[in-house]
Amino acid sequence: MASLQQVLPATNLRSSSSTATRPVVFAKPSHFLTHAKRNHHHRRLISCSSSSSNEGSKVDRRNMLLGLGGMYGAANLLSTPDSASANPIQAPQIDKCGNSTYDTSAGVATQINCCPPFTGTIIDYKLPNFPKTKVRPSAHRLSPEYLFKFNTAVDRMRRLPKDDPRSFMQQANIHCAYCNGGYDQPGQGTLDLQVHNGWLFFPFHRWYLYFYERILGKLIGDPTFALPFWNWDNPKGMTIPSAFIDPKSALYDAKRNPDNMPPAVVDLGFTGSTDPLQVVSNNLTIMYTEMVRGNSDVYDFMGKAYREGTPVNPGPGSSERGSHTAIHAFVGDYKNQPAGEDMGNFYSAGRDPLFYSHHSNVDRMWTLWQFFLPSNKIPDKKITDPDFLNTAFLFYDENSQLVRVTVKDCLDNLKMGFEYERVDLPWLDYRPPAQAASAKVTRAGKTTAKVEDTVFPIVLDKIVRVLLQKTKKGKADELLVIENIVVDTSKFLKFDVFVNDEDDNVTDIDKASYAGTYAQIPHKTKEKTATTSIRLKLTDVYEDMDVTDDDTILVTLVPRHEGPGVTIGGIKIIENPTPAPAAAAAAPAS
Repeated sequence: MASLQQVLPATNLRSSSSTATRPVVFAKPSHFLTHAKRNHHHRRLISCSSSSSNEGSKVDRRNMLLGLGGMYGAANLLSTPDSASANPIQAPQIDKCGNSTYDTSAGVATQINCCPPFTGTIIDYKLPNFPKTKVRPSAHRLSPEYLFKFNTAVDRMRRLPKDDPRSFMQQANIHCAYCNGGYDQPGQGTLDLQVHNGWLFFPFHRWYLYFYERILGKLIGDPTFALPFWNWDNPKGMTIPSAFIDPKSALYDAKRNPDNMPPAVVDLGFTGSTDPLQVVSNNLTIMYTEMVRGNSDVYDFMGKAYREGTPVNPGPGSSERGSHTAIHAFVGDYKNQPAGEDMGNFYSAGRDPLFYSHHSNVDRMWTLWQFFLPSNKIPDKKITDPDFLNTAFLFYDENSQLVRVTVKDCLDNLKMGFEYERVDLPWLDYRPPAQAASAKVTRAGKTTAKVEDTVFPIVLDKIVRVLLQKTKKGKADELLVIENIVVDTSKFLKFDVFVNDEDDNVTDIDKASYAGTYAQIPHKTKEKTATTSIRLKLTDVYEDMDVTDDDTILVTLVPRHEGPGVTIGGIKIIENPTPAPAAAAAAPAS
């Protein structure tokens, strides 16, 4: 367990869109070293570790994969959503809400009633006029007065009658019902309604926090109350905030991983590193990759299209499957609780007050991505599809009125009356240092093997390396597509993706070869499995690793979970169908 006890406070680094220099935040000495560039040609050889740990030079050739890009799977995945005729998902039918289900670590399916009370009267919600924009503060910087107000509000919410839709347990059950099978899609039989792993992730949780925050304000008679955010993206915030660890406080939850209490450092990569400097450097690299480096279009960040009739888990965006999922798993207690309660399972996540401050920061990431981050990487950050804009949800407001809301009304946080306290973004310029020498696959001494494309699907229970054909030589604008990912939805699962990386030290993520991640939190699906896919942009990876003159790259998949649970159906490289404009104005970061 890494802690921040020996880490110096982060310097005051003001965010900037410039990448000419990278802020020195917990930088490792290796970031400032240069080496002579290798000039020998890329050998078309691969190697593979037989487990996630370094076991010397012995390699099981059964784990050696040599694949050619484009041979696995069907047509290329495009960045545009499914163009098939469909309709937006309608608000759930509360009177038809059924039991939610979760699986324990022992594989026992358990049913729970998360359904809200039903008044029978639903009105369409209209955003009020806000005379003043309230500012959501950082949870690590709360004044004693603000903390008292926050604790009082949550305490009063906990004391409300159990059947009051504004009560703390009823608020927690919102997440359970929407995320663990309580609702079916209206008009689609028994097809689950799921707000995760697709383009509804950010809008649903924004509305969820909006009403939760207004209820808290109503309970203390303060309409200006703003929900604090846990800024785990900043080194100063990479521990659970002290406001949430007092057992006498209404903000406390006993069902958290005891190994990850302060001063333990948040490990967004789940690498298991015990070096706090390494963990922080990994975290900043992960944030830069999921927010800036790894996305080619709006769907790579927001998630794939999820329309009426769409099966669950069409594909999560980079932030959802990255830092968002990592925090859930970091706080949840998989060791002592039957299903990773509270934060480690969708059904119980809302029972921890920390959940709402976590998601406040997740929402902050959406706001930053929309309005403040450099825009020259993504051609268009707006989804104009009416099936997205007209998707509807139901919530109870601060007056216990059941209201219907739509996605189109939550796309601008200022129109919803809130913004976020300005804090430094040290990850914004934390682009991994360019590899000083040309990235070549050089371990010819290790056993190599050539296999046909029938090697897929593969069970990802150990490190796997695959040699893929690029679409063309030179400075290619390409995407890595990992498709037909079949996951056991009852488990926490995570794997990282590296390019031309032969280092068996899998605890280091802060390097140019890191391309991105996939991760999920346990949740209910009817078949206990789901099939999804992800895309990772390779353009900056190529530049940082000097592989632009090669015609193949080596892709390494590193599982961070234990045992089976993930099957990979195919891996390929495609040209970027939505290349960034040659010259675009970069918005100033804040």
